[in-house]
Amino acid sequence: MSEDAGTRAVVLGGSIAGLFAARVLADAYDQVLIVDRDKLVGVKGVRRFCPQSHQANGLLARGVQVMEELFPGLTQEMIDNGVPTGDLSGTCRWYARGFRLKQQHAGLTTLGVVRPLFEYFIRERVQKIPNVTFLEEHDILGLTTTADKSRVTGVRVQARNGDVDQVIEGDLVVDATGRGSRTPVWLEQLGYEKPVEERKKIDLGYVTQHFRLRPGANGFGKDVAINQIAHAGAPRGNVFFLVEDGKVELTTYGILGDHPPTDRAGLMEWLKSLPAKDVYETLRYADPVDKAMPFKFPTTLRRHYEDLRRFPDGLLVTGDAITCFNPVYAQGMSVAALCALVMRRHLHSGVAPVPLDYFRDIAKDAVDAAWEMTNTIDLSLPGVEGERTFKVRMANWYLRRVQIAATRDGAITAAYFRTAGLVAPPESLMRPGFALRVLWKSMFGPSKESRQPYVYQVPSDVEPAFRETAELTASA
Repeated sequence: MSEDAGTRAVVLGGSIAGLFAARVLADAYDQVLIVDRDKLVGVKGVRRFCPQSHQANGLLARGVQVMEELFPGLTQEMIDNGVPTGDLSGTCRWYARGFRLKQQHAGLTTLGVVRPLFEYFIRERVQKIPNVTFLEEHDILGLTTTADKSRVTGVRVQARNGDVDQVIEGDLVVDATGRGSRTPVWLEQLGYEKPVEERKKIDLGYVTQHFRLRPGANGFGKDVAINQIAHAGAPRGNVFFLVEDGKVELTTYGILGDHPPTDRAGLMEWLKSLPAKDVYETLRYADPVDKAMPFKFPTTLRRHYEDLRRFPDGLLVTGDAITCFNPVYAQGMSVAALCALVMRRHLHSGVAPVPLDYFRDIAKDAVDAAWEMTNTIDLSLPGVEGERTFKVRMANWYLRRVQIAATRDGAITAAYFRTAGLVAPPESLMRPGFALRVLWKSMFGPSKESRQPYVYQVPSDVEPAFRETAELTASA
């Protein structure tokens, strides 16, 4: 990179978005410093300042592709270390509107790894980059700028166990601090306009817990996941998948205040209320290995930096600090990876990044399609506030047709999940030939096979881990 671009980049935040950013910055700057208020190096468990560490976090198929591009061989390294893998369309059992979708392999790699361990794998790779270092357990106090406030020159930080702040100079500062990003406040303090924030209230609540299946009991069969998609008729859902060390991870959720309980009996009753009973039946023969952890997500959020007219040089924003998606669609980490690709493209231009050009490309190439897709789906749920334009209503009508057709045709399932996995654009589902296939296959409703409950035989010598109370048995 040219001398004009400098030799030090400072990344604020050492989570997934910050690690992906550090990876591409290391190719352009002599030094990359990652600042975080947590202890990071060598940590495999839940981090204090990453509350979603307890919850299920998935990397979509496109995210896996980008991860492999930036960290070659990492997918296989995870597999070699016991991380289960499968195909998003072929070995994940999906239910939409209570009906089971026909499965077909589509080359969409999925990894069964809990969030803390996934971060650990990425962080270990980043640590091995010679010009990347970590400044741990430091609070970020604010930015430093030139006298005319036209350029950011660094960041003020303070050790969590001290009371003296210090300035870290940087030729580029990247904000990867997530939803709680202070950049809008800092911009206002510097005399700039704040980005417009777009929010949608979904009042999502979810609970995550890990279990170990009893020997001989495996409701997954040959699959690696059992997932149910919430819909208007049943606005509850779950993701349930095999993870490392022979465990399974359950996350179940509800919207608009209908949140799952955390006690064992209540959680089992909640799972029993879902349209498909696979998860409930499987967990009757599983032992919990930790507590059920709740998490609430009140609103989605997008900050429209691409619409600003002025922005200081020397500052970029990435990941959740730009957009926080409805987490049930698992887009956050994959979009953070796409943001890193956009950042790399701007760094490789040979001059310092132009922030507003970067933000316009982030919107176009990383955020827009994912944001529009999930916001449209959210508006299919009664009670979610927002304008249901003709385009939104037609999109949701067609999505219903796609899901019904996917109960009969695995190729439609594969195409659906190429889009959901961010590998193919949403428009790919609208190609004339494909649309005709969807309309024809959906004409007769869900397939008879998709309506049948999934049944697996549990060996007679396997005792249930959870014996239902008389009340639950009576309500069956």
